[in-house]
Formats: sequence, C-alpha cells, structure tokens
Amino acid sequence: MKIKPLNILAVILSLTLVAFLSIPLFEIIFSLPPSKLIIALKDKMILSSILLTLKVSAFATLTTTILGLPLSYILARYNFPLKGLIEGIVDVPVMIPHVAAGIALLMVFGSEGIFGEAFQKLGITFLDTQFGILIAMMFVSAPFFINAAKEGFKKIDTRIEQVARTLGASRFHVFLKISLPLAKKDILNGALMMWGRGLGEFGAVVIIAYHPITASVMIYDRFNSFGLDYALPVTTLLVIISLTIFIIVRFLSK
Repeated sequence: MKIKPLNILAVILSLTLVAFLSIPLFEIIFSLPPSKLIIALKDKMILSSILLTLKVSAFATLTTTILGLPLSYILARYNFPLKGLIEGIVDVPVMIPHVAAGIALLMVFGSEGIFGEAFQKLGITFLDTQFGILIAMMFVSAPFFINAAKEGFKKIDTRIEQVARTLGASRFHVFLKISLPLAKKDILNGALMMWGRGLGEFGAVVIIAYHPITASVMIYDRFNSFGLDYALPVTTLLVIISLTIFIIVRFLSK
C-alpha cells in the first residue's frame, strides 16, 4: 500500500504535539529519585495537603453532582428562553482567568459579601477554610461535569422516555430508572474529570483560601520560598495522582 505524503505529515504533526504534551510530564515523574519520593511520602505536611486536596475535591464533585444533574438534564431536554445564556454562564468559569474567579468568589462569599454574611450567621466562613477551597474548586471545574452529563442525556433516545411515560411512570421515575442508567458513563466520566480538575486548581483557591494549604498551593509556596528541588516532590506526587485518575477515566469510558 502506497503511503501518501499527507498521511506522513499528519503523523509527524500528531507525534510532535504528543511529544510536547508528554515529555514534560514524564520528565517530572522520572527526574525525582525513588528515595526522594519515599521521603516525600513520609512528609506529614505533603501528605496532609494531598489528602486535603483529594477530600475537598471529592466533596466539590459530590455537591456539583447533586446540584448539576437536574440542570444538565434540563439543558439536554428542553428549549426555553435564555437557555443560551445559561449555557454560556456554565462555560464562563473555564474561560476566565482563575485568579479572577477567586476574586469574584471572594467578593460574594467573603465576610462582606452578600452570601458571606448570610453563611456567617450559620457559622460557616469561606476565607481561609475548607469551605472556601470547596467553592473555588466547584466554580472552576463544575462545567466539566455539567457538560459531560448534558451530552450523556442528549445521547438517549427520547422515545424510550416517552414510552415509559405512556406506561404510567412519573417524570422522576423515568429520570431515576431510565435516564440516569443510560447516561451513567458520561456522568461518571464528567465527575472524574471534575475531580481531577479540582485536584490541580490553584488560582481561585489561593485567592480565597491560602490556608489550609492544598497541594497546588504548597507547590507554589515551596517553589517561591525554596526553589525547584523543594517543589518537585509535591509536583511529582500530584502528577502521578492526576495521571492515575486520567487512566481510570479512560478505562471506565471503554
């Protein structure tokens, strides 16, 4: 079979981009000696920051799943006034600088913000707390979940839902027993992608909650204060965890 020059060019361009994306990641992973990685795993501050990041990101994903599933279904199934505006609002956090997102959250959820004052009466504060980290992660990574779940619902043949309705099933029963199971792969992928994105969030988190310190903030803090050698162990662990989540996502999608 004759190989066309256009195919060769496509392969070269593709491999160039793959190399650009992969080489820095593998450089981070393999540049750290195993002995230093073991020392990092024994460092209580590093473990504490990584566990905190994993935990809060998981709670942010769970909260968004509860709040976002109805919105995803509505956007997938119905046309209504201002739908385009709502879809745009959902996508905006991905586009704006995350530092700007952190400032926006601080203005709303800070001690003088409209929601900040209301939550303070309930004993909940966001400045330099885990709640602040949670809303920062939710704000910047929720679009990954909402859009993935929306696409999952769009793939479902609406006739299946309509047949269930004609047989007497309520809308909620159809959603729970038919729509959710059929869209579960996309929903799960979206949740895992959101969780993984939350793990690496820095810009919004550092503005509203520098402490308790997350893994990404610790990387920045150590690099700024002590240099590359001190930031590398935390970076390596975070990259390994992120790659593991990515592999899980791809495995589940198949």
